[in-house]
Amino acid sequence: MRKAQASWEKRVLKSLNSMSTELGVPLARMRPAAEQKELANKWNEMGTDEPDLTRFRPVYAPKDFLEVRLIYFHLAPRGRRPFPLKQAYSELNLTNGQLGIDDNAHIHPDLFENEYIQVGKKVVAEQDSAAAQQYSRQGCPTGLRAELWGLILNSTNQPQDVMHYEQLKAGVIQHDLLVDNLIYKDVKLTASNDDYYFVFEDFLYQVMLCFSRDTVVLEHFKYNSATPPRSYIQGKAGDQECEVVYPPNGVIPFHGFSMYVAPLCFLYNEPSKLYSVFREMYIRYFFRLHSISSSPSGIVSLCLQFERLLQAHLPQLFYHLRQNGAQPLRIAFKWMVRAFSGYLSTDQLLLLWDRILGYDSSYLCFLFLFHKHTHTHTLQAVLADLSTLKVMPLIQIFLFATAI
Repeated sequence: MRKAQASWEKRVLKSLNSMSTELGVPLARMRPAAEQKELANKWNEMGTDEPDLTRFRPVYAPKDFLEVRLIYFHLAPRGRRPFPLKQAYSELNLTNGQLGIDDNAHIHPDLFENEYIQVGKKVVAEQDSAAAQQYSRQGCPTGLRAELWGLILNSTNQPQDVMHYEQLKAGVIQHDLLVDNLIYKDVKLTASNDDYYFVFEDFLYQVMLCFSRDTVVLEHFKYNSATPPRSYIQGKAGDQECEVVYPPNGVIPFHGFSMYVAPLCFLYNEPSKLYSVFREMYIRYFFRLHSISSSPSGIVSLCLQFERLLQAHLPQLFYHLRQNGAQPLRIAFKWMVRAFSGYLSTDQLLLLWDRILGYDSSYLCFLFLFHKHTHTHTLQAVLADLSTLKVMPLIQIFLFATAI
């Protein structure tokens, strides 16, 4: 697994360095004073900028990562016992109230939602992180979600957090990085073209650019099979090169990376708070979706479980796809790498992410795909538009109304 990850890292870094050489664009440079002033003035309006990004291309996309993952597919621990899903997700059973189900049912909301909201308000008032996590397993009310997620992630937005964000912002204004162009390009290609997220373009630039400079993110490499990329940049004296982690946070953005941030813009309108929640989400969950590891919440394990469950519960669909030359994993991989951001409607995505935080695992990410009524003839419609799916009823039916 580590060899596979190291090989992949080498390939990505080579691609980045080649881009720098071919385009004649340095990996990092100090901005002239006039450029710094201009960027500081338009910090909240970066979306109005139209830089020429035609020469820049994403270093990689999920489909490229899938190719590497398939090569090393045989390395994954296939002999692992099946995950006891019903026991693991017992709070989702049919007798418990669920946001994403009961709030949509044809019953008076007082029977569930109002009482549930009062419990949530109590959890927030007591600032109890463990209680917030447990509560989130049944879904977070829209008005409490931002505070509950902040509690679960221990993201407090204290003065020192705001100061840290401002220091990162100052770093962006001072230095121009090659990866900044990749960030601009990614936002333009994804979130800016999304009906839900295009209005958050400015926020996305701010958060992503600051994230690329944040060395605190390097902490996650201590429990990650990946290693931070290193490259050579011009020293301060200008006459010698020195080896550094590049970009400073150790994360080279790929096509679709900004979609990890976009849904959070619905919850937080203060950039420093939005930033700290995203960073915590990344170093707890998202990094595992684009690195090769044996973690149960890692993309390799998720892919194995996806194929196992598809074969076991939708065998006709599985073999129909195979007979028509379509690998099921090739279809679903891009969804899983992005934790379904940009594919599900935002309200359904946030309900799904509630449970990811509640169970501290990305494992729930794809269970709603295994509904017993997902027949072959409806497949094309489902694949073309996941935004019509209601996630929680499908997960609940799969877990507790299906023999698994």
